[in-house]
Amino acid sequence: VQLQASGGGLVQAGGSLRLSCAASGRTFSPYGRGWFRQAPGKERDFVAAISWSGGSTYYADSVKGRFTISRDNANNTVYLQMNSLKAEDTAVYYCAAGRDSLSVSRGAIDYWGQGTQVTVSS
Repeated sequence: VQLQASGGGLVQAGGSLRLSCAASGRTFSPYGRGWFRQAPGKERDFVAAISWSGGSTYYADSVKGRFTISRDNANNTVYLQMNSLKAEDTAVYYCAAGRDSLSVSRGAIDYWGQGTQVTVSS
C-alpha cells in the first residue's frame, strides 16, 4: 500500500498550486482520503478530507474558501487545489487515508504518504 504525493513547489503569495496523491497497492474503497501539513517546528495539522463518494468534505478553518479537495476514484487519486496561498501555508504536505472522511479529519489515519514541500514566498 502506497500513497504518492506530488505537485509541491515554490510559489509567490497569492498564487496557486495543485497537489496530487496517487494510491497504489490495493483498492481504496470505501476509504476517506485527506491532506495534512507540518510546518518547521510545529505539529502535523489537518488540512482537508473527502469521503469516498466526494459528497462529504471537511476543511481546517485556516484554509476554508481557499483550498478545495477532490478525488478521482477511477485513478485512485486525490487532489488539493490551493488558491490565494499565504506565507503561513508553507509546510510539508502529507496525504492520508482512513476509514472515512470524518475519521481522517480527526486524525485517525490508516495510511500515510510521503510529504511534498510547499513554499510560499511573501
